[in-house]
Amino acid sequence: MKLDVIKLDGAAAGSVELDEALFGLEPRADILHRVVRWQRNNAQAGTHKVKTRSEVSYSTKKIYRQKGTGGARHGSRKAPIFRKGGIYKGPTPRSHGHSLQKKVRALGLKMALSAKAATGSLVVLEDAATDGKTKTLANQVKALGWKRALIIDGASVNEDFAKAARNIEGLDILPTIGANVYDILKRDTLVITKAGVEALEARLK
Repeated sequence: MKLDVIKLDGAAAGSVELDEALFGLEPRADILHRVVRWQRNNAQAGTHKVKTRSEVSYSTKKIYRQKGTGGARHGSRKAPIFRKGGIYKGPTPRSHGHSLQKKVRALGLKMALSAKAATGSLVVLEDAATDGKTKTLANQVKALGWKRALIIDGASVNEDFAKAARNIEGLDILPTIGANVYDILKRDTLVITKAGVEALEARLK
């Protein structure tokens, strides 16, 4: 698969040959769903917590005598049946993460890249080099029509570019090692530098 390469100013910069095994697959919704669910579950904090009857603050004194009241027999105000009593079997801190095979995770990333290529939402950039000024980069991004874009650079992100992109709404940049299915799918445009293409091919082969 051949794709044109552009510069940040929109000028043509030749073309690049993309690996069909990474960018030419038929996307499968079930694989993408599994990988995104795995990502989001691992990111979930799982810090939700309620107080049980051993943790709520009440006196331990028996609330009224055992017999002669005409009511049910109770010994503790902390019982779940009472208002502000302890919660029975409520949520406790836990991990929501689950395992997913490496092959499925890699396949999901390939399919996410292929999905962007299939819809024409994939752009190959010669390099992510700029003068470090947000205004300059914002004008270039606006001229290119990138509203919600993810830029994947090589092994490391260009510091000047990262600094300039920091305050631009809808623009994110990641190194190749940070490329993931969720971030790719939730953006309208995927931009990969030539260095990023080479690094992705090396990572996923």
